[in-house]
Amino acid sequence: MHVLFVTSEAFPLIKTGGLADVSGALPKAIKSAASFNGDIKVLLPAYRGVLSKLTAVKEVASIEALKHSCTLFSGYLPDSDVEVIAIKNDVLYDRAGGPYTDESGADWNDNALRFGVLSRVASLLSKQDSPLNWQPDIVHCNDWQTGLTPTYMKLVDQVPVKSIFSIHNMAYQGNFDVNVISQLELPAQHFNMNGFEFYQQLSFMKAGLFYADQLSSVSPTYAKEIQTVHYGFGLQGLLKTRAEQLTGILNGIDTQDWNPATDSHLIKPYSDKNITGKKAVKKALQQQLGLSINPDAPLLGVVSRFAYQKGLDLLPPIIPKLVADGCQLAILGSGEKALEDGFVALQKQFPNNISITVGYNEPMSHNIMAGADLFIMPSRFEPCGLNQLYGLTYGTPPIVSATGGLADSVRDTTPETIKNNTATGFVLKNVTNASLLGTIQSAVKLWRDKQVWRKIQKNGMQTDVSWSSSANLYLDLYEKTLSQ
Repeated sequence: MHVLFVTSEAFPLIKTGGLADVSGALPKAIKSAASFNGDIKVLLPAYRGVLSKLTAVKEVASIEALKHSCTLFSGYLPDSDVEVIAIKNDVLYDRAGGPYTDESGADWNDNALRFGVLSRVASLLSKQDSPLNWQPDIVHCNDWQTGLTPTYMKLVDQVPVKSIFSIHNMAYQGNFDVNVISQLELPAQHFNMNGFEFYQQLSFMKAGLFYADQLSSVSPTYAKEIQTVHYGFGLQGLLKTRAEQLTGILNGIDTQDWNPATDSHLIKPYSDKNITGKKAVKKALQQQLGLSINPDAPLLGVVSRFAYQKGLDLLPPIIPKLVADGCQLAILGSGEKALEDGFVALQKQFPNNISITVGYNEPMSHNIMAGADLFIMPSRFEPCGLNQLYGLTYGTPPIVSATGGLADSVRDTTPETIKNNTATGFVLKNVTNASLLGTIQSAVKLWRDKQVWRKIQKNGMQTDVSWSSSANLYLDLYEKTLSQ
């Protein structure tokens, strides 16, 4: 079985969020699965700096897509035997800023073309006359940036190769003005309800959902949620009609990168068998962030985008009460300016108890995950979420809402789940300030009971959150798709 895994980002080459983590780890897990007999290649744009992070890089082909000449480079993910095909076109991809936005945070005005080229190249590589002398059996597309791939495969190139479209977040759909259709060389007659039209715009997301042979989402609960008005963002009707082709598979995490026993970012390693090193990490984190060095202060961690989706607007109003209760907060992230400013103001008000780092810092994210006592993640919706899985692995029980992958991965702490050793975290009754405050206070009360807390930590740390079981579920999906 040959698989072409198409994505707009992959860790450690380029990352803006969880999609990169999935795209960096899932192909590795698939390739190493005992039942996988084949080959998998990752296709993504060669943004500035990407080629320098690959190993054994060589030029392998030239290709023209949407009137843009591209050079294809082959290399390997660091410390891996997974091959990456990087699409080099300096006009489209060699820019300061991020994959989707410029340095000021504004969307690139030619994103339709940039990701249209990614999708078009993926389709061309699925043809028999692919310039790679290699043809996939399955093209696995990820999120809106790759949504036109199944469209080109079905409507333009008419290849018999099967496609799967994975939904990582329905909120981001890649909707563009109708005038880009000719530039993208799409057949205009399919710009209608039974095609890639969505409220008089071209929708990359809708195209992927409509034309792919099979669909997947990143958790079983999210697969159900997106068929409802509240979570479907206008596409719930289409998803309902395709319910039989929609499979929810919970993400895993890369346990090589995220493992407290081997994490090089930590001052001291620890494991579920011997957790004493966690105290040293907490002390070092308090020192680094300018917090009072106090082992008896419950340290709450946040690593997140500051967006309405993440529910972090619930936190600032209750922070004075948490500080009064003796809590500390270590916050890392960026996003909505009002939230950034609110956290900064609270840090000035409570400098010994609150630390805010605006931006992204990989070593610090590992240290917050390891050094915190509790991890706060009250998302209003969460397709899968990875941070709660990191929290489980690092003995930092997560406080989450009952949505998407959070509902699928965190078992609420109750007298019953403590007794039967299944408690791994804390689930909010409602996504409100009062519910978040009450849940944190209940969790902190249990944290002071070291025997019970140790049990909750151990349950989480012994949960299998690796990619291995999920990779096998994807292989089952590949087989199902090929047998259609």
